Amino acid sequence: MNQQILSQVDHAAIKVSQTITMLLLLTAFILDSWLLTTFVAGVNLVGAAMPALSLFSLIYRRLLKPGGLVKPHLVPDYPEPHRFAQGFSGTVTALSALLVWGDVNVLGWALSWLVIVLANLNVFAGFCAGCFTYYQLSRLGVPGFQRSPRWV
Repeated sequence: MNQQILSQVDHAAIKVSQTITMLLLLTAFILDSWLLTTFVAGVNLVGAAMPALSLFSLIYRRLLKPGGLVKPHLVPDYPEPHRFAQGFSGTVTALSALLVWGDVNVLGWALSWLVIVLANLNVFAGFCAGCFTYYQLSRLGVPGFQRSPRWV
């Protein structure tokens, strides 16, 4: 294995983003709003593609962290698996919105609930299913997934 250099990843920012995602998707479900679901999908897809433009991360960096409401939690880690997880979340949420818009509500909302459950798993148990998937794809040698878990 070649030498890989870890970055400092603020896991508090990730958890804030996931918490906002969960709350907005729960609200979208209660209101039966495919538009709100589409908004969440868009924010996550933009955040995965261009992290500096991530709205939920901006809320953390510009409001919550400076206001002392959330403390940074820097961890030696790779950002790529987290970006993959965010992009996958955005993709599943976009599919959810499309299905709800197309009146395939049970499957559409089931996909939103999948995102809610997986985000909860990371926020409350510290297990990132998207990161796990990224590392499995890396282990299998899939192009574009070059990082290995930091514990290896």
